[in-house]
Amino acid sequence: MSSKTSKVLGAGALSATIVVIATAVAGGAGNASSTPSDSAPATSKPPSSLTAQKLSWHTCAAPTPAQGTNEAPGGAWQCATLKAPLDYAKPDGETINVALIRAKAKDQDQRIGSLLFNFGGPGASGVSILPSLGKEFQTLNSRYDLVSFDPRGVGESSGVTCLSDKEIDAYYAGDGSPNDATRLKDAADFDKKYIQGCERNSGKVLPHVDTVSAARDMDLMREVLGDKKLYYFGMSYGTKLGGVYAHLFPKNVGRSVLDAVVDPTQDPLQETLGQAKGFQLALNNYMKDCAATKGPACPTGKGGDEGSQKLAALLKKIDKQPLPTQDGRKLTSDLAFTGIMSALYSTAYWPTLTTALDEALVLGQGNGLLALADAYNGRDEQGHYTNADNASIAISCADQKQRYTDGDVQAKLPQFRKASPFFGEAMAGSITSCTGWPVTGKTDKPQVSAKGSAPILVIGNTGDPATPYEGAQKMAQELGDGVGVEITLAGQGHGGYDSGNSCLKKAVDRYLLDGKVPAPDTTCS
Repeated sequence: MSSKTSKVLGAGALSATIVVIATAVAGGAGNASSTPSDSAPATSKPPSSLTAQKLSWHTCAAPTPAQGTNEAPGGAWQCATLKAPLDYAKPDGETINVALIRAKAKDQDQRIGSLLFNFGGPGASGVSILPSLGKEFQTLNSRYDLVSFDPRGVGESSGVTCLSDKEIDAYYAGDGSPNDATRLKDAADFDKKYIQGCERNSGKVLPHVDTVSAARDMDLMREVLGDKKLYYFGMSYGTKLGGVYAHLFPKNVGRSVLDAVVDPTQDPLQETLGQAKGFQLALNNYMKDCAATKGPACPTGKGGDEGSQKLAALLKKIDKQPLPTQDGRKLTSDLAFTGIMSALYSTAYWPTLTTALDEALVLGQGNGLLALADAYNGRDEQGHYTNADNASIAISCADQKQRYTDGDVQAKLPQFRKASPFFGEAMAGSITSCTGWPVTGKTDKPQVSAKGSAPILVIGNTGDPATPYEGAQKMAQELGDGVGVEITLAGQGHGGYDSGNSCLKKAVDRYLLDGKVPAPDTTCS
């Protein structure tokens, strides 16, 4: 399973940004219906005991460790629990609890409905993340109830758990690169222990945390919240979830935005290879910016091959002698690698990366890189982890049929090394994340064709490392003519809506608030 970088494969991290593609007024989508499209797996509609359930909204407590370490969100936010079928093939059977959060629309007289958010991962807790990003959506909150949730398997929605915090510490401190027979054996032994922990603690839900089931949960939310249409804002993995929803329930799609878009035409290997290229591009752009702003003081020199070699040499040195940190843990080469990758999700973290690299190279200290790695891995200052990584693996493996082998890794190493001299080798090792998983995956690729749907805004950022730009065009094409409306952001970072680009934000807000669809192939720079 060798899943050191598995969260990258999930096409989104907890820092996923938002992007919106404006299309048409919800009223143009036709009559709402809870009947899935013809190509969806056969299931029955949930019983009235679920579709007519009344949510008990109450003041939110602080997020749990499984959700994240944010403080209680305050009086503007309310929380509730939705009951959903564990197995949609048996809708009258056992149920699970799905955690929800909302902030009611400021202008109730002009209220449009509920705007449902998914922040990616897969594995991000919407209950924890939405309040922390609330200021980004103040304009939308004027006429929408802002609503998010912990998808099934995440946080407090039957969150998947596999290992203790100490065991996870040991896991992330190891080496995930397929370059040594002993390390491969150690990784295989640990993966076996990991899978056994997942089965022991969460075996009942593992077959049912797939994206199709999560999409069905969203349609149940729509009905329980009283909306004829689903108004939706999906980021990173949330774009895959939004595309699958549109495929299942095209007539129920209202104004919908997909930002930092997953390519639905790629298999997991192709997706990972594309991400290797994307992260190398982001690294090269960072190093170029660092050289321009810091000159000879830049820790990666002039960038390019020279910069990649400097970073590779640093990791090799750390591999032999991990760096000390203030909290007593050691910064290993794998954690340093994760810290570097983490900072490439947003240009806002480039100065932090420069400081962290200076600290490692000059002072021999690993505090900065460890802090970046901990943020990516979901570890708080008390040593508690969210369940985001466990959920990410469980959701991905419930979705994808492919099970790659160590032989596949070795065969593809040259391609990965060519795609990214720095990231390629470790990312090649991560393609075996689902090998040995106890649940059979359901699909080769997600189904997102959505004939009959209202237009869906699809946003691609030319410098996105985790969901490369080409994915937005592919998603728009797969959604279908008249459905996918592509917007391009000529920028850097994962996503676009919260990138600070006023052109993009205005286009998205006009669509969601006024139903004004941007011109096809709109570009913001």
